[in-house]
Amino acid sequence: MTIDTPLSMGQSADPPSLDQLVGVIGDNLRGFRRRQGLSVDGLAQLSGSDPQLLAAIEEGRHRPDIGTLWTVAKALDLSFSSLLSTGGDAGTTVIRRAEQRSLTSRDGLFTSRALFPLKGERQVEFYELRLAPGADEASDGHSAGTVENILVGRGRVDIATADGEHRLEEGDSILFEADVPHRYRNAGEDEAVLYLVMSYIL
Repeated sequence: MTIDTPLSMGQSADPPSLDQLVGVIGDNLRGFRRRQGLSVDGLAQLSGSDPQLLAAIEEGRHRPDIGTLWTVAKALDLSFSSLLSTGGDAGTTVIRRAEQRSLTSRDGLFTSRALFPLKGERQVEFYELRLAPGADEASDGHSAGTVENILVGRGRVDIATADGEHRLEEGDSILFEADVPHRYRNAGEDEAVLYLVMSYIL
């Protein structure tokens, strides 16, 4: 997925531009990599990514897709939101839909919108997922101990986990270990909307 439409950074600050968000990701990636004593080539080898691509992300010259971010976060043993975080979180935050940025798949059929402030470390994350008709999104396993709890808000989807494929209708929910490969597929003719709570053991 590539960064597509607006991530709110809270009530008191203007939402970041796309360039600012790309810069935040680059700075965070560089910082976490260095803290773990890894070179760009070392992280590339660990994550199976192209070192030139990682260097371009760190320098803010490339808009990363969500698959690359998930892969790098897993290699660094981080939560996904760590790469998007802008610092500490305190008090009350109102997140306006119009001010948010989403992450979008390369084919444009799958989008993920964070429903929590992208500030600080957290053990639980909350997302809205939208799957256009025909969307079939595969995900590598996340960090060890990651659990996904999904509610189908609209539509009909097939979710494949380590235990097989599960058909879910509107109002159904599923809980599964997400540290193994899994996938989401829109099984209907209209857009499907899912609400995902992801929890980590940090």
